[in-house]
Amino acid sequence: AKAGRLLTIRPHHGLMAAARHQAATDAPWQADYRRWRAPVERAVAWVVARGNRRLRYLGAIKNDAWLHTRAAALNLRTLISLGLTRTNGTWAIGPSSA
Repeated sequence: AKAGRLLTIRPHHGLMAAARHQAATDAPWQADYRRWRAPVERAVAWVVARGNRRLRYLGAIKNDAWLHTRAAALNLRTLISLGLTRTNGTWAIGPSSA
């Protein structure tokens, strides 16, 4: 550009640079990241599956209620697949039938 280039350093630049350096060099951090990344990505994929990438309602309160309902339904589905049963008024996770 004729006038040169404008470079903006944000207030948290130092923290972000330190975090990137830690992610690149710290072996325990990398092990934790590898351990937890897949389950978190899977959970996010379940939430947005089947056309749930867009919000359906106007307003934060309604969308928050929808997200909590969706998460509860997904958790219930997971528990059922793990063998959730009710016997004598008590819920228990038994051996999976699948």
